[in-house]
Amino acid sequence: MIFGGNKINGVTFSAVKKTKVSIIHSKRLREVAEDDITFTEKDVYGLLLSYNDALVISLNVLDFKIKRVIVDPESFANIIQWRVLEKAKLTGSFIPAAKLLLRFNLTSVTTREEILLPTNAEVVIKMTLFEVVDGDIGYNIILGRPWLHEMRVVPSTYHQLLKFPMPQGIRQIRGDQPATREMNVILVSSSKQKEQATKQL
Repeated sequence: MIFGGNKINGVTFSAVKKTKVSIIHSKRLREVAEDDITFTEKDVYGLLLSYNDALVISLNVLDFKIKRVIVDPESFANIIQWRVLEKAKLTGSFIPAAKLLLRFNLTSVTTREEILLPTNAEVVIKMTLFEVVDGDIGYNIILGRPWLHEMRVVPSTYHQLLKFPMPQGIRQIRGDQPATREMNVILVSSSKQKEQATKQL
């Protein structure tokens, strides 16, 4: 309770009350955080069993829905293939940048440039910096730590889910298991073809 007339330090009592309300409101907005994100066995209901699948989702970039987007917390960069930009006719702020990216098998790929594109995940729009690469990296987009941290995403490959906090509550994006398994078949087939080609040499 506040006493002492209708002014406090030159601020009217009604303004003080409004300030107090806004502080309480902002506190409520902060109540939903990464610590509140949980995964339960209910989250695995409906998944294709048995599975050992990577977490692959679809992502809206500009006005296009891009499939075969892998979520990779081990990647230090967000990566998009040049052919995806061409096919979807995506345009953005290109930044000349040649970087050497190392893959898990120690092979390397050089980026063409960087591009800023708006990504839309469950109506959360973020300007996202992508490294643009030529050649086949298996997936259309790799979402790495920069995007995951910006979105405050908690991924779970076991539950095939991404969860992230919003002022209205926890939002989630379900992984696309059929797309993951289709990609696995393509990658295995490609590897076998390369092995056969090497043996013939």
